[in-house]
Amino acid sequence: MRAARLIKMVLLLQSRPSMTAAELARELEVSERTVTRDAQALSEAGVPVYADRGRAGGYRLIGGYRTRLTGLARGEAEALFLSGVPGALREMGLEDAASAARLKVSAALLPSLRDASRTASQRFHLDAPSWFKEPKTPELLPAVADAVWDDRRITARYRRGDTEVERRLEPYGLVLKAGVWYLCARVADPGGPGTRSAPFRTYRIDRFSAVETEDTRFTRDEEFDLPAYWDHQAERFARSILHAEVVLRLSPEGVRRLPHAVDPVSARDALAALDDAPDARGWTTVTLRVESEDVAHAQLMALGAEVEVLAPEGLRNRCAQDVRRLAELYREAARD
Repeated sequence: MRAARLIKMVLLLQSRPSMTAAELARELEVSERTVTRDAQALSEAGVPVYADRGRAGGYRLIGGYRTRLTGLARGEAEALFLSGVPGALREMGLEDAASAARLKVSAALLPSLRDASRTASQRFHLDAPSWFKEPKTPELLPAVADAVWDDRRITARYRRGDTEVERRLEPYGLVLKAGVWYLCARVADPGGPGTRSAPFRTYRIDRFSAVETEDTRFTRDEEFDLPAYWDHQAERFARSILHAEVVLRLSPEGVRRLPHAVDPVSARDALAALDDAPDARGWTTVTLRVESEDVAHAQLMALGAEVEVLAPEGLRNRCAQDVRRLAELYREAARD
């Protein structure tokens, strides 16, 4: 436990010019007194940890000290090489940089671990696009990616319906979702120079028609959490398009298959809101939010005899009509 903490402390100090005892304590989840003891232990072991005194003081490594990555286990080394997505890096124009980084990491590993890149790629591969779709890399993606890496503002023109809109943006992060690239950004200086009140927004990069990168950098909000922002926005979008409600009876198998047939967020909400126990046959009544009756009709028919639509009446009649047509079709096939 302590050995792992000491290694992490060295790596933290390698990645920053200096860190205070409070910062190290927070990162290592220990007390400042433990940080002091660990720094002393590292110094006695030959790691040149130097403590600066005073209000602006802290801990730092002197003499350009670097440690080799000899503390990695095989599983850790293989997981490290899984952190890059080759296709996405290539589309962003970062394939050469990623390749160079992998070579440097491999050179720093113990000889027994230098095949970690090969063994990981043999076992795992990410294919992001959905089935039956031909993904197309947005032409302006590399320019946007460069601006994201360098924290540089961009002026972007993008298509919104039948018109084009121009915005000056602070590009915070990129997301690849089902083969589509999105930019999470904030409008720069919405209320004049120095203001920081603009909300974050999401833009589809394939709708950009022009991108111009500025020379100056913007100050990044360090509290921005890209994965958390995206999860929140994705769930918010999923709920925003659910404008209608249907009432269903579901068999136990229908309950199990519901999240695979309709929007998973809607299915989760419907099943979580259940108050009544299943009836004598084990069937459950739920109220499900859907995008529209047309969409619900197409989705619910996939559940076959595991679902009964109770309301609205129009949707129930459409499903009943489909069932009658299917029954007649198969009766004719049986006679033939």
